[in-house]
Amino acid sequence: MTAPVVRLTDGTQQPPTESTVALVAPGRRQRSTPVRDRAKRRLNSTVLHVLLVLGAIGMVFPFVWMLLTSFKTLPQLLKDPLSILPSPWTVDNYTEAWTSVPFGQAYVNSAYIAVLVVIGTLITASMAGYAFARIPFRGSRVIFIVFLATQMIPAQVTLIPFYLLMSQFGWVDSHLALIVPGLLANPFAVFLMRQFVLSLPRELEEAAIIDGAGRWRIFWSVILPNLKPGLAALSIIVSLSVWNAFLFPLVLLNTPDLFTVPLLLTAFQGQFGSVNYGLVTAASAISTIPMLIVFVIGQRKILNSMAASGLGGR
Repeated sequence: MTAPVVRLTDGTQQPPTESTVALVAPGRRQRSTPVRDRAKRRLNSTVLHVLLVLGAIGMVFPFVWMLLTSFKTLPQLLKDPLSILPSPWTVDNYTEAWTSVPFGQAYVNSAYIAVLVVIGTLITASMAGYAFARIPFRGSRVIFIVFLATQMIPAQVTLIPFYLLMSQFGWVDSHLALIVPGLLANPFAVFLMRQFVLSLPRELEEAAIIDGAGRWRIFWSVILPNLKPGLAALSIIVSLSVWNAFLFPLVLLNTPDLFTVPLLLTAFQGQFGSVNYGLVTAASAISTIPMLIVFVIGQRKILNSMAASGLGGR
């Protein structure tokens, strides 16, 4: 049986080579099958899920270790500090941590500061976001870029000027130093609200303008009701930030009755941290669990709002 030949463009013939086979019948030598493709996708998916599970374990383990340590007795911590499970289990650490320092007053302080800052931020950020997104004025783009660029300045750089400014106002050792600046200047909140306003169709405003509505009426009656998903996500983000704030309360507050929860936790560590880590971890759990619950409940709102505003793909 004679070998097949390949006829070239000039009329000559020659035996087939690897290059001519690939040219005449591309893909014949290596052909993927549906079974092979499914196996490859399944392998990639398995590897990705294993990596994600390992990363999740690495992130959750310190918190789980803190919770388990908070239920350990002092003899167990001194005898076997690397043990994982408490033996025996005890809740005395929580009782002693709550009664040793005024946690109740600190909770009230942190709660009402967070509520006031969240409400004020929602109002000011939504108004500023609407102005930057829909109201044309000279220098709006430059002002917005400069305002947004302030996020890149470390808080430690502005600490001394901020303290001097608060002392001029007479707000040192007062919650006003934490509330007023927090609700007036939040670049991320303004940016998030601006993105939400940009995602709204202009036809809503045009219809309101035809009906004779002014800027204030458009904002309160048209824009603000459509910002509810973004406002819900922003309230959770701001409340977490205010609750966990430590540096500025540490510098500005001196009276123990004015301390917030993170600041009181630091004083607690100074009192017991070198002796009983069970008390310290119990106090940390008391201060962490409320905001953890808030985040778990609202995390879906945060993700949905980011996707709706267009930040998810940027």
